[in-house]
Amino acid sequence: MTKAWITPAIATAALLATTSSIALAEQEAAPRYDARTFFETTTFFGASFNTDETKLLISSDETGVFNCYEVSIATEERTALTTSQGNATFAVGYFPMDDRFLYSADEGGNELNHLYVRELDGTVKDLTPGENLKAQFAGWGADDNTFWVASNERDSQFFDLYEYNATSYARQMIFENPGGFTPADVSRDGRWVALSKTRNNADDDIYLFDTTNANAGPALITRHEGNISHSIETFDPTDNILYFSSNKDAEFNRTWTYDLGTGKKELVIQAPWDVQYVSFSWDGRYRVHGINADARTEVTIMNTRANRKIELPEMPAGDIRGIRFSRNGSKMAFYVNGDRSPSNLYVMDLATNKYNRLTNALNPSINPEHLVDAEVIRFKSFDGLDIPCLLWKPKGASATNPAPALVYVHGGPGGQTRLGYSARVQFYVNHGYAVLGINNRGSSGYGKTFFHADDLKHGEDDLMDCVHGRKYLESLPWVDSNSIGILGGSYGGFMVAAALTFQPEAFDVGVNIFGVTNWVRTLEEIPPWWEDFRESLYAELGDPNIPEELERLKRISPLFHAENIVRPMMVIQGANDPRVQQAESDELVAAARKNGTPVEYVLFPDEGHGFRKKENRITAAERCVEFLHKYLKKAG
Repeated sequence: MTKAWITPAIATAALLATTSSIALAEQEAAPRYDARTFFETTTFFGASFNTDETKLLISSDETGVFNCYEVSIATEERTALTTSQGNATFAVGYFPMDDRFLYSADEGGNELNHLYVRELDGTVKDLTPGENLKAQFAGWGADDNTFWVASNERDSQFFDLYEYNATSYARQMIFENPGGFTPADVSRDGRWVALSKTRNNADDDIYLFDTTNANAGPALITRHEGNISHSIETFDPTDNILYFSSNKDAEFNRTWTYDLGTGKKELVIQAPWDVQYVSFSWDGRYRVHGINADARTEVTIMNTRANRKIELPEMPAGDIRGIRFSRNGSKMAFYVNGDRSPSNLYVMDLATNKYNRLTNALNPSINPEHLVDAEVIRFKSFDGLDIPCLLWKPKGASATNPAPALVYVHGGPGGQTRLGYSARVQFYVNHGYAVLGINNRGSSGYGKTFFHADDLKHGEDDLMDCVHGRKYLESLPWVDSNSIGILGGSYGGFMVAAALTFQPEAFDVGVNIFGVTNWVRTLEEIPPWWEDFRESLYAELGDPNIPEELERLKRISPLFHAENIVRPMMVIQGANDPRVQQAESDELVAAARKNGTPVEYVLFPDEGHGFRKKENRITAAERCVEFLHKYLKKAG
């Protein structure tokens, strides 16, 4: 790998002939950092207080692989509790009465997670043994000696719910899924199980299952006509109220309560944006909700006893994420994530409103002043629809020193590019690329009309949004209009392949990161644990069992039209990916190479749908920028 493009002195020298004095001063203030420097930034998430509230259990990838750590609140010292060198290990939480803890892990990214307990003596027990099963933690009971686990071990298509004894680990099934239901929450007394049932991508319902009257079966509590979305938030700590969100009679999701005794519903939280989540402290004193306000999260903490909003002290710039309370409600752990600051863990004393930071996630070799903030912008697409985006402008970019650019497409369908730190995006921007994070039609966060605007139009109307994203970039005087590529992962990877296939002259290069290229195969080989969402996927993308929809799926699948690909393409794939199988990328690469098209293929044998290992993230980023330097900057 050539190193010329990552050396500050060489990079500065190369710009001398073409950059104005002002732009050169800006560029000198932002030296090039290599991929390793960016990705040696640490990712932290999760926060569980131990019994005496002296430590927090978190997940961290500081060794290159995610493991579980405990953090001393007093000293900020982190101690590794798991030491996996291969499979990513994710913390779930401490036991309520002692410092045993639960964690989950799969094998090589295959998404078949098991739930484990680490005992006080350091030994580990798999609580969900078996082959080809997927399990996840579902909550603690009020007695502190009961917890629940959802598992598809009985039938790979459906998740049943098991009640575990926290002392003996003996268990019993409390809900056998007859099919079509997804367990979402359990009341702390263990009586009620909240279940979601999806009809399509615009319509779903909530059911309640009474474990004291199992013969009655799940009871529908959201009877309605037409398409209305419902989502389960949480039971309140008294086990009297279920909180749920719905877009009934509204463009955005609003939060309602359902009284378990009377069946009465009441609207309790609404905003001109979606309510993202609702949660409670264990003692019920605090209720937290987040609003997805134009790609950032606005958090409100209510004191339920005083019925007033908690006024938080001034915080660092960014979104507050991952709020967790200690059992007695005296402390609050949370993360703050900003455009130039990765998620850092904080803990606050709620009596004094004083907080301290427990982590420093950004690699100390990086000066935050060398990073850039995103700007929220909108442009009009082919039909006049406003398309919301985030725009990152490289330092030094100007009319006399225009930057090459990337249209960056999120995953999904239905994802959202949001404000906050991204090592990958900052790496691209630091190396001179403007990035337009496009929230094309079909993205979440902008109302149900916008969300469903691409149903059965994928690879068509949403693709044209991306093409018009290029046109918007071309209108910016500081962008090189002759050097604009497209990059995305998962569904975004499909959009890249679709762009190179169906709009072959629209972009100068494309980077497809584990993207779908054959929708027929993808929909026919849905992982068994996605069975409950099959109809939702069909409603959004098409049903391969219906001849006319099968024809459309073939029409929008890039693999069947790869002879159209003429622009340089990079494909990045994980060999263990259960969602986008390696065969998808193998076949696309082979077909594109038959055209004489420059194609670079990066295959990771130890990854699934994404990059869990830091070394692989570094390799992918390095190879990607090498590719862009070779083919995109050359386009100008």
